[in-house]
Amino acid sequence: MAKLRHIALIVPDPEASAQFFEKAFDFKRVGKARRGIYLSDGTVNVALLKIENENEKTGIYHFGMWVDDLDEAEKKASAAGATYLAGRPTSPNSFYECKYRSPDGIVFDLTHNGWAGAVKDVVPAKEPAKSHA
Repeated sequence: MAKLRHIALIVPDPEASAQFFEKAFDFKRVGKARRGIYLSDGTVNVALLKIENENEKTGIYHFGMWVDDLDEAEKKASAAGATYLAGRPTSPNSFYECKYRSPDGIVFDLTHNGWAGAVKDVVPAKEPAKSHA
């Protein structure tokens, strides 16, 4: 199963937005993007990207799915009606993703290497041992 591990948001001021995420949700900075800042809650990577042109509006820009097998995921997405847009990893360890558009027009990324600050498989927290008092 693919894992939702990346969300990109278009914001007017990435620094101000990052400070909000840090203060409101305790997110941690995990990197810099060409046009913004990467944050994480320890599982999901959130990219805060600065508006670059008049066609971009504040809000969700795209989401990203972390997959086991990139070739298989691309075939599956295409068979379900997705359209390839751009991108391709240049090596097995490349941190670049493939961009697609869903039949509804929503842009998404597929990657086999994930994003900074994201964790592919989440291990549930163990419940505390029950006391037999």
